Amino acid sequence: MSDTKKSEKILGVKGMNDILPHEAPLWELFENTVQSVLRSYGYQQIRTPIVEPTALFSRGLGEVTDIVEKEMYSFTDSMNGDELTLRPECTAGVVRSVLEHNLTYDGPKRLWYAGQMFRHERPQRGRYRQFHQVGAEAVGFTGPDIDAELIMLCQRLWDDLGLSGIRLEINSIGDAKERQAHRADLIAYFELHKEQLDADAQRRLHSNPLRILDTKNPAMQTLVNEAPKLIDYLGEESRAHFDGVQSLLRHNSIPFTINPRLVRGMDYYNRTVFEWITDQLGSQGTVCGGGRYDPLVEIFGGKPTPAVGFAMGVERLLELMKATSGEISRSHCDVYLVHQGEAALLEAFTLGERLRDAGLDVVLHCASTGGPGSFKSQMKRADASGAAYAIILGEDEIAKGAATVKYLRDADPLDNQRSVALDAVADHLIDHMTADDDHDHGHLHAGQIHTHH
Repeated sequence: MSDTKKSEKILGVKGMNDILPHEAPLWELFENTVQSVLRSYGYQQIRTPIVEPTALFSRGLGEVTDIVEKEMYSFTDSMNGDELTLRPECTAGVVRSVLEHNLTYDGPKRLWYAGQMFRHERPQRGRYRQFHQVGAEAVGFTGPDIDAELIMLCQRLWDDLGLSGIRLEINSIGDAKERQAHRADLIAYFELHKEQLDADAQRRLHSNPLRILDTKNPAMQTLVNEAPKLIDYLGEESRAHFDGVQSLLRHNSIPFTINPRLVRGMDYYNRTVFEWITDQLGSQGTVCGGGRYDPLVEIFGGKPTPAVGFAMGVERLLELMKATSGEISRSHCDVYLVHQGEAALLEAFTLGERLRDAGLDVVLHCASTGGPGSFKSQMKRADASGAAYAIILGEDEIAKGAATVKYLRDADPLDNQRSVALDAVADHLIDHMTADDDHDHGHLHAGQIHTHH
């Protein structure tokens, strides 16, 4: 290899982004809130592989979908010839796992997942080739109650994240026989207006006409609005189920709009479908979508099993959180340990471990390019860390068996440090933190997150 090749900088794959340290507090806040809300409804986490058999998605999502036709990262395993795909969504993998491990043998399951998904599409704000989703799947429940519960869970999450301006649209796409009757009329309607269909719609006319209703083409909106509505084809059971969902949402003061054009993108949906939409993200307005998918377990070779779920795009929700609350930041630590001299370094390591035993987050200054650094340069690092306290150890402190505790965030510059015996430093810091909490001095403590507007 040439020296030029060796020295060339290697960049990340387009549309697959690094999450950098300054962004991590926002992700952690989101993830912790999600986990807390899902746990409060009795959902258990499931983790499935990023790579699945290609057939799982082509069979589950449908051959004539944008994801399967255009967006999947699929490849042949060179070791054994298996056809594999980086997961473009997680519902199919969760259902595969439920079947493979017979998870519903002892009753229905409430499951949730979080992780990376992969779709080859044009990267844009809030929409990437590697992106993150959080989702929930309730498997084995038949009634409208679980549909409503999942929707209410989402509303609680928006509330806990401090998000507003997210509206709910719902629809029912009925059962197979109802969709077949509607499908026949839909094809007949679109054939009468074939000259108005774009290339995608013409290609789907006989294979998946329901997806034409989901078009984003402005030139086709009037045509689609006047098409036969699936909701008018619902039978007694489907209508009763949809009425049940609406009744529970109204009773719990969850506002919604019925959107008869809402069909969702996957082939496996039936009955209830829903989307949470915001106008704050431009054209990429859907932040969460889901619905009932009773046919999927049977499509994958299992016994007929009802199921319902949702998936939400994490990056889009983080964009909303930033727009609502500004950047979320967190101090690197509670304590920054500053030291000068070999004896002070040894004592700093011992003291650092003692403080961590007490539950504090501690950064110990370590040598970098240019050497260990002067007291002045170390104190600059301490201040930049966001720590509430700097612990200073030098020759004088070691001789006295004490440490200088400097209160970096105290308002009084004339009274902002104390000499404290080494074995009493942990108790002193905890007492000082507790006093600050009582007096609302606003110090940053372990794990505390604050917002910059």
